Amino acid sequence: MCGIIGIASNKPVSINIINSLKKLEYRGYDSAGLATLTNNAINEKKCSGRVEELEKILFKSPSNGNIGIGHVRWATHGIPNVVNAHPHSSEQVSVVHNGIIENADELKKELETNGLKFKSQTDTEVVTLLITESLKKNEPLESVFKTLKKLKGSFALGIIFKNFSNIIIGARRGSPLAVGYSKEENYIGSDSYALKSMTNRISYLDDGELCMLTKDEVSFYDANLKKVNKKILTMSENEASADKGEYKHFMYKEIIEQPDTVKNCINEYVDSMKKNINIVNFPIEPKNIKKIILIGCGTAYNSCLTAKYWLEELTSIDVEIDIASEFRYRKLKFNSNNLYIFVSQSGETADTAAALDLCKKNNVKTCSIVNVIESSIARNSDWVLPIYAGVEIGVASTKAFLGQLTVLYILCLKLAFVRKDIDNNKYIKNINNLKKLPEAIVKCIKKENEVQLMAKEFIPAKGSMFLGRGSSYPVALEGALKLKELSYLHAEGYPAGEMKHGPLALIEEGLPVIVIAPKDKYFEKTISNMQEVIARGGKILFITDNKKESLNENIRLGLRVPHIDNLLSPILLTLPLQMLAYHVALLKNCDVDKPRNLAKSVTVEWCCQGVFF
Repeated sequence: MCGIIGIASNKPVSINIINSLKKLEYRGYDSAGLATLTNNAINEKKCSGRVEELEKILFKSPSNGNIGIGHVRWATHGIPNVVNAHPHSSEQVSVVHNGIIENADELKKELETNGLKFKSQTDTEVVTLLITESLKKNEPLESVFKTLKKLKGSFALGIIFKNFSNIIIGARRGSPLAVGYSKEENYIGSDSYALKSMTNRISYLDDGELCMLTKDEVSFYDANLKKVNKKILTMSENEASADKGEYKHFMYKEIIEQPDTVKNCINEYVDSMKKNINIVNFPIEPKNIKKIILIGCGTAYNSCLTAKYWLEELTSIDVEIDIASEFRYRKLKFNSNNLYIFVSQSGETADTAAALDLCKKNNVKTCSIVNVIESSIARNSDWVLPIYAGVEIGVASTKAFLGQLTVLYILCLKLAFVRKDIDNNKYIKNINNLKKLPEAIVKCIKKENEVQLMAKEFIPAKGSMFLGRGSSYPVALEGALKLKELSYLHAEGYPAGEMKHGPLALIEEGLPVIVIAPKDKYFEKTISNMQEVIARGGKILFITDNKKESLNENIRLGLRVPHIDNLLSPILLTLPLQMLAYHVALLKNCDVDKPRNLAKSVTVEWCCQGVFF
């Protein structure tokens, strides 16, 4: 995933491009660059590493010009270096690109046969040279259109032209692209967050569409190059949530914000006066739902797995979960009475969006649970349930995960009630328990000092293991994922009962093993599995909500979270694991907000294309 920005203005744009790239850096930070049109020439500045390095280059050698494009890169084709950094320019054209050109090697060979030379290892340079060649016979818009017809893959493009110094052309196929409007200034960007400091008036390109903007106007075109009109949305101008404020890291701020995230979800969906959940307009009559299929990637997949346990416990609905990147490659049996639920923080995850598209083509009903209601996944779904988490900048998701869990739980509860799988008394009891959740989360966060002690146990470790059973198993997966993302330590989450089927071979003296054991029907069995680890020298770090359980001498460290309800325990048990990953990363001097090789939302699908790897 990468981030792109383009600005057409009546004044120099390089400062605003830099500021926008800083906001887009969560999408990639392998390299950065910009190009402006200055003195009838393309002025390109690039660097490997972060935007701050690009800013230093511009301080020494400013780029003027009222038209410009910028880019932050998460490397797909070609190693992260200055040569492979975007923009990619010829004498006539400069291009920034988010996505993957799947037939790039084929097109490259064709262009090389015609005598053209490549400077980089990227697939993007193919686009630059194709447009350059087309400009010999066509105007810019026609040149871009003809080039797009030759490309296979998923991408968003921003393009400027030496001899047409007043225009920027944007194009979208698969990867997101937004358009912003202001007085004597217009913009393109990978998402609205990058544009909100300059405007709150936004449109979104649909798949296959192009746009051409000047400082005064924006024109839109469909996949056949026919003009179309676009709806302009007015966005909230509040950017307070996108500022670290007094906190050292966005991730830590977002952990602290989680009581408010959950409270926002409850306030939006729960009518406290009537003791009812305000979820209506189901795309399928709830009583007619045959099966629910939950689909996500990474952390979102872990929230789906948790919801599977809830749906099985509360309802009579059959439930499946699927990894989005696997879903669309299998021979699936679609059913009009199935509800397909897609979970994504950004609403732009490429694999999840592609799985949704497959469902739409098969005419089944879809629901999306997203943080960004203007996102592609939200716009393409039959039904949208926002999580109301606010902007999440840290690459390792925290508050969005809790938001997903909260909304999924609320949905499960509502489905159970309207289908009469639970009675009114249980419904109201569960709603009351839910309302206790924000306060319980605050108490969990106050356990930070205990978590810090646990974090020290990981510094000499070569790896670790997270164990749970039932709905604590997804918690174990999420805890392991966070530790891997932030500290680069090998960590695996397992169902505790599966230890004897291979993982016990990994246990050695001093290996940190986090045992997640709420007081539920699995508790005694989990303790028994823990003993197997102790007998082989594992270092037990024990997390529970059981007030009565005494911590024996074989447990290195223990931590208790509040107990409010067994169904809600996964949410509370997640908190110490988030803080654990954070503090281990701090102790190891890792970049908490921008872990290596990762980006906030993966808006490309990997493909293997020979010479470009």
